[in-house]
Amino acid sequence: MFNFRTDLAVERRDLYQKANNLEEKINGIESEKEEIEENIKIERVKITNEEGEKAIGKPIGNYITLDIKKLKIAQEEEIEKYANILSNELRKILDIHVDKEGEVLVVGLGNIYVTPDALGPKVVNDIEITRHMKKYYPEYVKEGARTISAIAPGVLGTTGIETVEILKGIVDNIHPKLLIVVDSLASRSIERISSTVQLSDTGIVPGAGVGNTRAQISHDTLGIPVISIGIPTVVETAVLVNDSLDLFIEKLQQEAKSNDYLNKLKEEDNYEEIKEALLPNDYNLIVTPKEIDGLIENMSSVVSKGINLAL
Repeated sequence: MFNFRTDLAVERRDLYQKANNLEEKINGIESEKEEIEENIKIERVKITNEEGEKAIGKPIGNYITLDIKKLKIAQEEEIEKYANILSNELRKILDIHVDKEGEVLVVGLGNIYVTPDALGPKVVNDIEITRHMKKYYPEYVKEGARTISAIAPGVLGTTGIETVEILKGIVDNIHPKLLIVVDSLASRSIERISSTVQLSDTGIVPGAGVGNTRAQISHDTLGIPVISIGIPTVVETAVLVNDSLDLFIEKLQQEAKSNDYLNKLKEEDNYEEIKEALLPNDYNLIVTPKEIDGLIENMSSVVSKGINLAL
């Protein structure tokens, strides 16, 4: 299968089309775009059959991508607006899989001590928990309120336990009707870092985007629907070089210094060649922006507020 090295369904589709010189749509993959405003766009991708699943290596299901161009510098008012948009999309997926009062477990994947990987645990800290309130202080809970619990289970390197094993124990004991899993993702585009949110109802494979694949967290492994919410926070050095090369070629073209070779180079995806050049010296690093601390704070606020509003 094609080496995508990205968690985003829209990127995988585009890469597959480019690699196979396809102008038409891929059989088994449907998509639609919506522009909310100039800086906010939504693309909904649905994989409908095994052919679409095999083409881009993503399970049959729904993938919603929110592109928010100013998420990096969002202020409180903008964060509230983005959270509302996210909650509307999340609510639509929830309505497909669980009733209005079905119990939900929110799971924050990642390592709180590694900033680019800290999105999940930070989101969990701001989720409005009701499970203990309904059990011990029901008089303070609005009638019909959904039961919500949350956990940040850590990572295999610090616990020695696969995350899916931890979650299976929790699911078997508290019996939630649905999981919402939040995680940091990898992208194949530097412009998507901290500016794209992906929702899907097919679960998640932690670490898949950076080549550190862990056990799948999905309906197949846990027996209940799993909705994932992720934001890209890292790219590989090969991605950075490839995108930088494209920008450099565009600059040369604008200055009328282009030639047939540069045009051909620009049309191709040079990721694999660049990666092959970097790998022998272990130079294909995982890269994140220098301002990642502030970005994670903004991103976790958008996601936690969005989840709270949707639930």
